[in-house]
Amino acid sequence: MRTFFKILPIAVLLALQSCATIVSGSRQTIKFNSMPASATVLINEVEIGKTPVEKDLKRNQEYQVLIKLDGYKTYKTTLSKKFNEWYIGNIVFGGIIGLVVDPITGAMYKLTPNELTSRLEKDNSDIVFKDNGDDIHISVSLNIDPDWEKVGQLEKAE
Repeated sequence: MRTFFKILPIAVLLALQSCATIVSGSRQTIKFNSMPASATVLINEVEIGKTPVEKDLKRNQEYQVLIKLDGYKTYKTTLSKKFNEWYIGNIVFGGIIGLVVDPITGAMYKLTPNELTSRLEKDNSDIVFKDNGDDIHISVSLNIDPDWEKVGQLEKAE
């Protein structure tokens, strides 16, 4: 019985080494949503699907995210890597192996935000292309934005 109590603390210390890797893992699931739904999600210029969608990403790097939908402005953001507090468990419990393993696996980081919901804004421009055989007609119209400053007025030529 005494042997059991001598071995138990050693077994616990070995089990707690590389705390962040054990608790959090080297990958993190990020959820992407948009309003309206069915927008295309691109991570580092690679399409991963339409919202709502989830993706497992490595924790040890940052990601550029684009959310696109026709008729709406493109939403851009960055998933940042932040320090994962579970890494401190290696210091508290003496996990020297964990101090090395967690940075290698990327488990010493966490991605933020872990859920991304974008409210897509309507695009203020309408572009119409017409192809009538030999001629191509392009029409551009802007919707009035109350924040714009009026700098002039077009007048009819005579």
